[in-house]
Amino acid sequence: MSSIFEESNNINGPNGGEGDQDDSDSESSEEEVSWIAWFVNLRGNEFFAEVDEDYIQDDFNLTNLNTMVPYYDLALDLILDADTDIDTMPEDKQEIVETAAEVLYGLIHARYILTSKGMLYMYEKFQSADFGRCPRTYCQGQPVLPVGLSDLPRNYSVNVFCPRCQEIYYPRSSKHANIDGAYFGTTFSNLFLLQNPDLIPPTPQQAYVPRIYGFRINSESLFYSKREASSTPSSSPPSRGKQSRMSSGNGGAKAQKETQAGSRSQSQQNSTPAGVGGVPASTPVQGGGSKQSSKDPASASQTSGTSSLHP
Repeated sequence: MSSIFEESNNINGPNGGEGDQDDSDSESSEEEVSWIAWFVNLRGNEFFAEVDEDYIQDDFNLTNLNTMVPYYDLALDLILDADTDIDTMPEDKQEIVETAAEVLYGLIHARYILTSKGMLYMYEKFQSADFGRCPRTYCQGQPVLPVGLSDLPRNYSVNVFCPRCQEIYYPRSSKHANIDGAYFGTTFSNLFLLQNPDLIPPTPQQAYVPRIYGFRINSESLFYSKREASSTPSSSPPSRGKQSRMSSGNGGAKAQKETQAGSRSQSQQNSTPAGVGGVPASTPVQGGGSKQSSKDPASASQTSGTSSLHP
């Protein structure tokens, strides 16, 4: 009997061990995920789409990115799960390479979501409101789209754009506050709506009206005038040179007006009759500068003859 048990143990032992080893290998193979899938499924990275490796392996799609990301080759190998010696590097350098891989994937992601496959992936996320909803009350929970304020990294964090009110807001969740806006770019949200015009909702007609005890606030009160004054840009005073030119111009215009007034008063005095035989005191000047009195036909005829001689 003992020999039978020994034979059964000898038979079942290796087979059992091999079975356990096969199970562990299958579990480890199932647990192995690509770097892209691991990064996208991280908490706080719900906005990201899973970029196809074929798109990343095309060098044309990565043009000029090597000038924007340090350790570009190592970061690219890490994204594509290529064999790298990153484990043998010092810890500080490993952190730099891992950060560079995240930045590189984000910049690739901004280009990928402009393609047809990327748009389809983002369409599904938009339909399920994975990017959140508009916080404005009258937008009635409108799903939003991620948008960046710059195409260059490390300038602005990601914002969300509401297609209904056409305003941008901070993401509702604080875990999305550290995502760089360049990973989505300034083009995606607008191009997405142009390619899917059926998703453009009508503009809300309702607007909030401030009230106190049920009465509307007077539009001429400080509640509104203070805001209008702060929103209106203050006009800067003119420079010294401009002021001097304005003052000199005003002085010259004033002097010119005074000269014209003096000349008019002088002409009025000259045109006043002297009282001697009813003949005006002013005598005509050849060349026709002053008007002749209509009471002296002789002088008028003489003037007309002189002017005809000197056209």
